[in-house]
Amino acid sequence: MDLSSLQGLMVIVGPIVLAAVLLWAILRNKTSKRRLKETEDATRRNYEEHDAADRRR
Repeated sequence: MDLSSLQGLMVIVGPIVLAAVLLWAILRNKTSKRRLKETEDATRRNYEEHDAADRRR
């Protein structure tokens, strides 16, 4: 196998492997709607607690 055929193989297989890895990462990184709602609610409660504490000062 000479260098030109190896380079041709990398040009074809490389983007396919990259696309597969990116697709896998995107699919594994999704957050469920329930989890996202829990996070948003906790953040809102945290802000409200800090605002209440600031008003008491």
